[in-house]
Amino acid sequence: MMKDYYDFISKKSQKTTLNGFKTLWMPVFLYDFQKYLVDWALLKGRSAIFADCGLGKTPMQLVWAQNIVMKTNKRVLILTPLAVGAQTEREAQKFGIDVFRSKDGKLSGKASIIITNYERLHYFNPEDFQGVICDESSAIKNMNGSNRCSVTEFMRTRPYRLLCTATASPNDYIELGTSSEALGELGNMDMLQMFFKTEDNTMHPGSRRDGPIWIGQKWRFKAHAEKKFWQWVVSWARAVRKPSDLGFSDAAFQLPKLIEREHIVASDTPRNGMLFNFPAETLAEQKKERKLTTNKRCELVAQLVDTTEPALMWCHYNDEADALEHMVKGSRQVNGSQEDDEKEEILNAFSSGQLQKLITKPRIGGFGLNWQHCNRMTFFPSHSFEQYYQGTRRCWRFGQKRTVFVDIISSSGESIVMKNLQRKAKAADNMFSSLVAEMTSELKLKCKTNFDKKLEVPQWI
Repeated sequence: MMKDYYDFISKKSQKTTLNGFKTLWMPVFLYDFQKYLVDWALLKGRSAIFADCGLGKTPMQLVWAQNIVMKTNKRVLILTPLAVGAQTEREAQKFGIDVFRSKDGKLSGKASIIITNYERLHYFNPEDFQGVICDESSAIKNMNGSNRCSVTEFMRTRPYRLLCTATASPNDYIELGTSSEALGELGNMDMLQMFFKTEDNTMHPGSRRDGPIWIGQKWRFKAHAEKKFWQWVVSWARAVRKPSDLGFSDAAFQLPKLIEREHIVASDTPRNGMLFNFPAETLAEQKKERKLTTNKRCELVAQLVDTTEPALMWCHYNDEADALEHMVKGSRQVNGSQEDDEKEEILNAFSSGQLQKLITKPRIGGFGLNWQHCNRMTFFPSHSFEQYYQGTRRCWRFGQKRTVFVDIISSSGESIVMKNLQRKAKAADNMFSSLVAEMTSELKLKCKTNFDKKLEVPQWI
C-alpha cells in the first residue's frame, strides 16, 4: 500500500519521464563523462545539457544525432549560431560523422544530419526531421520575439530534442522557462506561476500582436519553492562545470591561468556640465559616459593589442568598433549591418588564423566559437554577465594551453557597472551550484527508500 501511495504522489510531481531509448552507438573518442551525458540524453529523449565551454558539447551532439538517425532512419537538424555551423561541420569530419550543411533548406540524399544557422530556420520543414538540436541554446533568448517563437514552434512536435549551452544566465528564470517550453515541459508562464511570484504578488498584462506579454514584474521564489524548482530543472537538464560534477576525473580538463586586469579611463568632460564627474547611476548616464570616453578607451585598447599575437576586441557600440578598426592596424570588425555571409567569412578568417585582430560584439560572436589559438582579449564591460562570461570563454576554455589575459577597460564613472557585473558573477555561481547539488542528490537517490524504520510516538497517544 505504501509503495502504491508513493508512486501516486510521484506522478503528481513535475519531474519528467523517459521518452527516448538506450544508446545504439557509442564511439571511443568520447570521454567517460561525455558518454554518460549522451546515454542520459538519449534515454530522456527531450533534454538539455548545460556543459561549460570546452567540455565537448559538439561531439556529444553529433553522437546523439547519429543515434537518432540509426534508431529512426530519419534526419536530424542541428541549429547553430552564425559561423558555428562551419565549425560543427569540421568537427563532424574529424570524427567521421556524415553531415550536410544547408543554407537554403536543401537536404542531402546522403547525409541525414543537417546543419544550419538559426537565421535560416524558415527554409526548413519540421516534418523532414525526427530530431532537433539547438546548439548554444542560450542564444535563443537574444532573438526577437518572432524568431524565438519560431524555434520553439519548430521543435514542438519533434519526438527527439536536445538543447546545449554553457550555462543559463544568472537568475534568468525566463531563459530556463524558454528551454522548458521548447522541450515540451512546463510552458514559460506556467513555470513562473508555479514556482515564483511577483514582488507585489500581482501581474500587469500588456499586449502585442503575437499574444499577451507581462510587464513590470520582478520574480522571486515562492516560500519553500526554490529547492523544488531546481529539482524540477535537473529532471530534464544536466549541469556540468567540470567532469567531477558527475563523479568523473578532471585530469584531462584543467584550465590554464586567467589574468583579468581592470583599467580605468578618466573622462575629461564631466556629464551635463557638472563640475565633477560623479559615478553614472542611470542607464542614460552610463551611455553618455561611454560616449564621452570612446576615444580614450579605444586608444588604450589599441596600445594593449599592439603585438604580433592574435587579439580579440569586444565592444558594444558601432562607434567603438569603427574607432578600433581605424586605430588597430590589420583589424576587421563584424557588425550587424553586414550580410550573414560576410560576417561568417570574417569570423572564419579569425578562426583559421588568416586574420590576427578581430573586433566584434558579444551578441554576434560570443556564442559557440572555439578560439583557443588566441589568449589576449579586451572587453568594455556591460551589465550582462552572460556576455562577459561567453566572450571570455571563447579563448579561456578547455583546450587552451597558454595563460589568458583579459583587459577590462571602463571609465571612472562606470563603477556601478562593474559592481553589478561582480554581483551577477556570484549569482551565476550560486545558480550553477544549485543545479549541480540537486543533480548530485538525484543521482544518489537512485537507491530506493525503505520504509522499515519503527515509528516512535509520544506516550500520551
